[in-house]
Amino acid sequence: MDMERLKKQMEFIVEADKVKNIFRQTYLADRKRKENDAEHSWHLALMAVLLKEYSNEEADLSRVIPMVLIHDLVEIDAGDTYAYDAAGTATQKERENKAADRIFSMLPADQGEWLRELWDEFEAYTTPDAKFAHLLDNFQPLLLNDASNGLSWTEHQVKKSQIYRRNQHLPETSEVIWEYMKSLIDKHVELGHIIDDM
Repeated sequence: MDMERLKKQMEFIVEADKVKNIFRQTYLADRKRKENDAEHSWHLALMAVLLKEYSNEEADLSRVIPMVLIHDLVEIDAGDTYAYDAAGTATQKERENKAADRIFSMLPADQGEWLRELWDEFEAYTTPDAKFAHLLDNFQPLLLNDASNGLSWTEHQVKKSQIYRRNQHLPETSEVIWEYMKSLIDKHVELGHIIDDM
């Protein structure tokens, strides 16, 4: 047994526990508190299994599931950047790349390279797997905003144009899910939770 390999894996697993303390701006469905990155990532993995049939292109769950499970690990160092925070978005790529260098290098080289490649693929947003993972990453907060009666949207005074701009590429990944998302957006525009600027 390679004890050094095992030690590195265990250190990475313990480091990944910190993602449970990275809180997002999205509330849980019951509105009691905001979700953390670990809960978000688990939810995406579950959604990947259940919603794969709606992807326009064939998505490989053996790649999508680890991709969504690790996509936010960089926030251990970089922090969460709210989807509609222009200032935070300006420095996000640099902060997250630096975090990815540190975090994935903790693992044995083969595993670290594999996860870093998956993370880079997710960030590049060009393959069917990355597109499907992004669809889930964008859809999940919208679902929770709907379930929590638009609480985060109201708090941040989110505009319809912001949501559409953020999700502009989703129809090419799944028309079905995009149509469902649009129905939720329209519902919350009518309720006054989203500012109608379109």
